[in-house]
Amino acid sequence: MDKLVQVMRSLVQPLLAILVGLIAGAVAIAIVGGSIIETYGEMWKGAFGSFYFFTNTLSRATPIILIGLGVALAFRAGFFNLGAEGQMVLGALSAAVTAIYLPGPAWLKLIAALAAGIIAGGIWSAFAGWLDARFRMNLLITTLLLNYIAVLYAGYMVSYPLKDNSGSAAMAQTVMLDSSVWMPKLFKGMSLHAGFVLAAFGAILLFLFMRYTVKGYEIRMLGGNPLFASYGGVQRGKMMLMSMFVSGGFAGLAGSVEVLGTQYRYIEGALTAPGYAWSGIMATLLASSHPIGTALAAILLAALQTGGMGVERNTDVPLEVSSIIQAVLILFVSAKLTYSFMKRKKAGG
Repeated sequence: MDKLVQVMRSLVQPLLAILVGLIAGAVAIAIVGGSIIETYGEMWKGAFGSFYFFTNTLSRATPIILIGLGVALAFRAGFFNLGAEGQMVLGALSAAVTAIYLPGPAWLKLIAALAAGIIAGGIWSAFAGWLDARFRMNLLITTLLLNYIAVLYAGYMVSYPLKDNSGSAAMAQTVMLDSSVWMPKLFKGMSLHAGFVLAAFGAILLFLFMRYTVKGYEIRMLGGNPLFASYGGVQRGKMMLMSMFVSGGFAGLAGSVEVLGTQYRYIEGALTAPGYAWSGIMATLLASSHPIGTALAAILLAALQTGGMGVERNTDVPLEVSSIIQAVLILFVSAKLTYSFMKRKKAGG
């Protein structure tokens, strides 16, 4: 009974945030002169109205889920990893290069490409953790600034040494991956690929790891009470490097599955423009870093995005309505974090 009450309490804040976001969206729809019921109906149809739209929503949610899981792990350990965008981009570029140039059978190239993306994202994230552990450089600042380095480096690589010069395309991108290396589609004629299975499996695996393993308990203890964790023998430096590597690995995997399952090459800006990284962080914050909750929140955010496209297609209401709802969710989560921080500071003072 106590567990049920605890679960219900944990659901109150996310549901309240969603309700407030929908109310704000309704106000925006009314201002532009649209029908609230019709607009939300079209949003639902655009996200879940048919099996085709439903699979599109899950496909868009896949990188958001993976990024959110990585951020959730870091947050639960008490480390604020805001470098998911750079880690995702480097993971995507590494996966593309591996799939293009590694010799061998297709199955080996696919596995190696996924592994390369995980390792690249993990190392880039762990580097920020090392800077904190070795030089006490603020993790928030380093992870944010490393995003720029990663994105600009990847942009340079596909604009010059790795650029596809075949045909008349002037875009900064690699050559197309061989079709034998593409991730398989889960349903014929649909965009949903096997990356979603990896994301769902990752959410379950991370939940079990955090809840039932010794390392998972140490991570939760370090994030909840660092002083008590140090007394219990948890070494912050080693735990930071491990947590940051795994966190970045999830982001690198997100970039890899997008390249191998959706784009079939690395294209400059194709991963940063949709805002996958920040959506993943938002999903984590909305779910209070719970792995399963993060996956569900990611699907919700993806539904707002795909549903917003349906609204723009079929009504006079602009796509930005869905952005307004997401912005309100961010404000709600930010207010909750600020309140929690002030409460802790007051209790400590």
